[in-house]
Amino acid sequence: MTARISYDDVEVGTELPAAVFPVTRDTLVRYAGASGDFNPIHWNEKFAKEVGLPDVIAHGMFTMAEAVRVVTDWTGDPGAVAEYGVRFTKPVVVPNDDKGAVIEVTGKVAAKLDDEARTVRVDLVATSAGQKVLGMSRAVVRLA
Repeated sequence: MTARISYDDVEVGTELPAAVFPVTRDTLVRYAGASGDFNPIHWNEKFAKEVGLPDVIAHGMFTMAEAVRVVTDWTGDPGAVAEYGVRFTKPVVVPNDDKGAVIEVTGKVAAKLDDEARTVRVDLVATSAGQKVLGMSRAVVRLA
């Protein structure tokens, strides 16, 4: 696959389509099984509260992966992401109810980096329950 977005058609400030990702306890259990991360803070409410958390929290890597989906959905090619990094700032708290939590993600082209390599830097903002859950969330993306 190759990115379906052309470097020539993108300007600094271009906004990517925003997305909302639901997270339930079931989601966390499935992610734990897929990733092998069975830390009880991600599924055991009693344990999470005993260690000082407000409730069960989503895996940081899960949150990071959901956020970058805004970029991969925009480019149409997960392989277009050349670099990606974040700082974890707040946990995504996932209550034990029918609603769970949501991760809301927006993105914007912050810089055109290299005309020859056709790369741009996309800055992402990820929030949950009104709080920023990722900081310095940036992806370097190779466009068509």
